[in-house]
Amino acid sequence: MVYKTLQLNLTSAKDLNNVNLFSKMQVYAVASISGNPFNNQKTKTPVDREGGTNPAWNFSVKLTFSEVLAHHNRLTLEINLRCSGSLATDKDVGSVQVPLGELLKQTGDGKTFQHVSYQVRKPSGKPKGSFNFSYKITDQVNQKAVESASSPYPVVYPPPQSQYPAGYTYPSPPAGYFYPPQNRSVYPAPEAVPVAMSHLIFFVLRAFLSI
Repeated sequence: MVYKTLQLNLTSAKDLNNVNLFSKMQVYAVASISGNPFNNQKTKTPVDREGGTNPAWNFSVKLTFSEVLAHHNRLTLEINLRCSGSLATDKDVGSVQVPLGELLKQTGDGKTFQHVSYQVRKPSGKPKGSFNFSYKITDQVNQKAVESASSPYPVVYPPPQSQYPAGYTYPSPPAGYFYPPQNRSVYPAPEAVPVAMSHLIFFVLRAFLSI
């Protein structure tokens, strides 16, 4: 699969929705490409603490993407604008979504940056404000480099665990318990002849011999 690099310069935004009622907004932007679950990249700009509803960054970003997926309109450049909160959590201001296939059709000579402006939509979906940036698409990138950057840590499966913990020994049988003897094929011991019977036989034999 052929990958290319999207070079962005996140310039500024204008007339954004004001989500702070009592203080000036401190806005930052998060750029990412959606549509490819195997290549998740996000880049965050610094926070503009002075611009309020008209922030400016002039921040450079590089994102890689699949040219094939872009031509099939499966990839989208997403720019989420957020307001940094000092005490509470950050608030969503608005977002911009641009199909990458649209940017591929307007690359110009491929050497200079193209300057564009897109409408910002609030979380409710209503338009409010605009976002300005410039972009340039450069030559293909090595696929292995993209995959290693997307998954910096290898997946290692844990070794199978034994049913018993280390050092485990079988418990000893309870007191008074004896294991049954093993089955052995032995002949039974001959029964002893009663003493009275042996005396009787002796006297019979003696009387017989004296006749």
